[in-house]
Amino acid sequence: MAWRVCLVYLGCLIWASQAWAEPKAYQYNSASGQWIETQPKPTTGPSANPWLDRAQRLIDARQYQQVHDDVLCWLLRNPKATDRDRGILLLAQAYFALGDRLWCFFQCDELIENFPDSKLFFPALELQYRVADAYLSGYKKKFLGLHIVPMEDAGVEMLFRIQQRAPGSPIAEKSLLRTADYYYRASFFDLAADAYGAYLRIYPRSPATAQVRLRQAYSNLAQFHGPAYDSTPLLDARTQFMEIQSLTPDLARESGVQRFIDQIEDHLAAKIRVDAEYYSRVHQPKAAVFLYRSLLQRYPNTHDAKAVRVILAKMPASALSDPWPPISSGQLPPPTTRPVLRP
Repeated sequence: MAWRVCLVYLGCLIWASQAWAEPKAYQYNSASGQWIETQPKPTTGPSANPWLDRAQRLIDARQYQQVHDDVLCWLLRNPKATDRDRGILLLAQAYFALGDRLWCFFQCDELIENFPDSKLFFPALELQYRVADAYLSGYKKKFLGLHIVPMEDAGVEMLFRIQQRAPGSPIAEKSLLRTADYYYRASFFDLAADAYGAYLRIYPRSPATAQVRLRQAYSNLAQFHGPAYDSTPLLDARTQFMEIQSLTPDLARESGVQRFIDQIEDHLAAKIRVDAEYYSRVHQPKAAVFLYRSLLQRYPNTHDAKAVRVILAKMPASALSDPWPPISSGQLPPPTTRPVLRP
């Protein structure tokens, strides 16, 4: 009797272990109102494969050419293998190590497109990011056996594709920030400002937002080419610097943000003065006085304000008889277009 009880107990243990090892999946049928057992969807990923295991050991031993030859042969012979995604990633790693970064990116693309449920989806994206980062860091494509073809534009396009593959993911965030930093270091300040602005809109809670906002302000400030040009970048930069002072005062003090704000106000005052001098040259003293007085109201502590006070004292009495411009709350931006003159 004792032996029979032990056998029954052992059978129960075996049945329970099988039930735990193979969990069942169910789907609710709204027509019958019952849960129906379904087969769980298999997921692709790394699996035991002597050929690919050997290739992985060769990768660890840095025998990349042998890995390329072996894995490529295996992929050609096994077009429908369940672990084909693993072979593709190994081939991509071999291409990367051999210096053919473009073919590495294409292999990762094949894995991402054909195996979107693979556990190797994000490792493939990470490898693509390494390819794009190498191109943006100066790595060149081979031509006639020499690395002489620049690939920065291709690197930016690769980062954009990574963001499309996995929007909102950490790798997409890293790709967008890398793109913005590349534009900033390459002095493409208009593109850098747009890229940093997109980062702030998409990832407003990122720990990097403070530095990103500072880089965006620098990018806008760098787009101003003088008082004869559009002042919109200056206005954007001043707004962003003031936001930095309000949101991160410690960073503002460390970066000397107030010094940049003062510099921007000097530029804006100089732009108003240039416009006013234009009206003086074309014999429109009333328009000139209007702008001179606007400068004094908006930027009274600038260097140009001191000179403008002297200039106003010499203007015709007929022009000085007009009332001063109305004062509104806050500092108004200088006019981007010259005022319409009344007859």
